[in-house]
Amino acid sequence: MNSKLILVEGLPGFGKTTTAQLVHEILTEMNMKSQLFLEGNLEHPADYEGVAFFQKSEFEELLSTYINFKDLLSQHVIKQDNNYFLQYRRIKNEYGSDFPDELLHAVAKNDVYELPLAQHRERITERWKQFTENALSGSETFVFDCCFIQNPVTMGMIKYGARKEDVISYVIELATIVERLNPLLIYIEQNDLDHSFSKAVKGRPKEWSDGFIEYYTSQGYGKKHNYKGLEGTLRVLEARREWEEEIFNRLTIAKKKVNNSLYHLHDYKHGLVEILSEYFNS
Repeated sequence: MNSKLILVEGLPGFGKTTTAQLVHEILTEMNMKSQLFLEGNLEHPADYEGVAFFQKSEFEELLSTYINFKDLLSQHVIKQDNNYFLQYRRIKNEYGSDFPDELLHAVAKNDVYELPLAQHRERITERWKQFTENALSGSETFVFDCCFIQNPVTMGMIKYGARKEDVISYVIELATIVERLNPLLIYIEQNDLDHSFSKAVKGRPKEWSDGFIEYYTSQGYGKKHNYKGLEGTLRVLEARREWEEEIFNRLTIAKKKVNNSLYHLHDYKHGLVEILSEYFNS
């Protein structure tokens, strides 16, 4: 099978990043050209990370409000018809204090992941269509960490408390877009959700866990069910697991589940080698 896209998914703390890195490593060992894009990569070809979206009138209003930065903003915006995309995280990284926090916060309000769900979905599906067309003409296999299922579920379920069917249809739409790339979905499972997430909390900065718990309980699904704190976050994650199980079952693209409960890297990699070898030689 000539697949140009490997999608790695699973719940937080289950080992998506490690798995995506191993997949990239294995493809390289198989003498296949591949590109790895982890969560948070500002160069992601199918997602928007640190990118704000404006319609023409909104962008003009931004320029008039921050007149001293008009040239800087105008030079870095990408125009597509009446849609304007500003890669504000990259600008901040490049210009530092010359791109002040006040302006950063003003722009960030229009982040693609802060848009109303329908508008967000429209922007993201357009992005995936552009990526698919570009990937078809190349020879590389792309390895994506978490942007295929996690991001739609996080936006639809966790942020906006959308109906399950609307979230499922969002992921299925992405799957339909990338069908021509012969994608393979690798979905990571863990036997003990509470243990795996608690392990992630302990291993990461307190700011991460505090922000995660706040995000999961103060809006959308968590707020609807009045969930609070770490215990409430675990209940949301349990529900998310059920939603993602249904999504996985309804997807018609090539897909495999892997269990990472033991965190035994050598054996885990061996299992991934078997999956990838079987898929690419089929």
